[in-house]
Amino acid sequence: MNLEKITKYKYMMRRAGNMRVPVILYTSDKLLPYIEKDLALKQLINVAMLPGIVKFSIGMPDMHQGYAFPIGGVAAFDVEEGVVSPGGVGFDINCGVRVIKTNLRYEDIKSHLLELGKLLFKNVPAGVGSTGKEKFSFEEARRAMKLGIDWAIEKGFAFKEDKDAIEDYGRLGSAEPDFASKRAIDRGREEFGTLGAGNHFLEIDVVEKIFDKFIASKFGLFEGQIVIWIHTGSRGLGHQIATDYLSLMMPKMGKYGIPLFDRDFVSLPIRAEESQKYLGAMAAAANFAWVNRQIITYFVRLTFSDIFRKKPDDLGMYLLYDVAHNIAKFERYTIEGKEKLFLVHRKGATRSFPKGHPVLKGVFKEIGQPVLLPGDMRRGSYILVGNEKSLTESFGSVAHGAGRLLSRSSAVKQVSFEDVKKEMEQSNILLFAADKRVAREEAPRAYKDVDAVVEPIVGEGLANLVVRTKPLLVIKG
Repeated sequence: MNLEKITKYKYMMRRAGNMRVPVILYTSDKLLPYIEKDLALKQLINVAMLPGIVKFSIGMPDMHQGYAFPIGGVAAFDVEEGVVSPGGVGFDINCGVRVIKTNLRYEDIKSHLLELGKLLFKNVPAGVGSTGKEKFSFEEARRAMKLGIDWAIEKGFAFKEDKDAIEDYGRLGSAEPDFASKRAIDRGREEFGTLGAGNHFLEIDVVEKIFDKFIASKFGLFEGQIVIWIHTGSRGLGHQIATDYLSLMMPKMGKYGIPLFDRDFVSLPIRAEESQKYLGAMAAAANFAWVNRQIITYFVRLTFSDIFRKKPDDLGMYLLYDVAHNIAKFERYTIEGKEKLFLVHRKGATRSFPKGHPVLKGVFKEIGQPVLLPGDMRRGSYILVGNEKSLTESFGSVAHGAGRLLSRSSAVKQVSFEDVKKEMEQSNILLFAADKRVAREEAPRAYKDVDAVVEPIVGEGLANLVVRTKPLLVIKG
């Protein structure tokens, strides 16, 4: 695989064979050997062969092998000639991250951390098969899938201000719950307000370093501040929708002459009836995921309120932002001097819109969109801000996290739970884990160094650094 180094952090594989566009990979000399260890690059080449793909098939510095598309992959498709791919979104539709701000400092919280951890672990169910503290009927679940964050505001789970701090304002208007199976909705309706397992987490962090004082101030961030990270998605509902549509769409591929590179690499023309139904169901799952993170936020706010005997708004518990990183959305970009609508697939990639972008409002229109980029549970995370260059280079996208270095099975073979616990204790981080095996799968050494992942993003000007946060307490499924 002939990768040509274009700049310090950008590599290109020129068109060859059946590739319709070149491959662009944002990485570094340090990270490149990891990418070459699995099939991620081969998957990125497969993406470059899909009908209607425009400009590039793009890989981010956290890229690793996934289902069909690599995790850390971005691709945009012409709406007339392009395709939609459930594998290009993933099974956990709108898996995403949000950050809740507080006006608390480390000194205010350090003596309460253990108590907070115990109560959060109780109030936010985590682990495989976990069900929420709030149960909803089938019809209410459908309403939540249709209305997204508006439903959460109506039910009292959200501040009205929360809506302005969520990508797409917490609701995709194209959502069609009727296109989701009864089994999908039944799986989801008991999972509102749950973390699930895998790489999902709830963290209490402290802002340890400010890179841009002006933007940090505009975002309401300051050194020593306590912030809460939430990472989860659409749970069993999204997984079922992906499973259903992979089965529905695969037999139709021959009709449209689209090659099947592997069993998960299913795609159909955007205009196909099955694709339109998938996009409606996917949007409904995305809305569900925003509601799921919102109900978790509700219980986080209640927990802090119980511990500190203050109302959540008196504790400054407002959203910084919420971003999706497994999603396909229609967005407008200018290519070769013409502005057009494209269907952008982000699979383990985060939107990174700059100041002035027409979909942003308020302070984000003035400053740019916050980009939330979590690392592993020991080394910390970054908050960045979108940059103009991402619109011309990467369809407004950057990496979504540190990216796996070891497979889950390899991590379990190499790391014991005692190893993980000791490593966290040595870093003065409290760990609450619903499943010891999952904690081993999520060991810090199973992930790339987040500093190394952020370096190419900032180095290429796709986003700019704002702050770095350090974990104090981690809850894992």
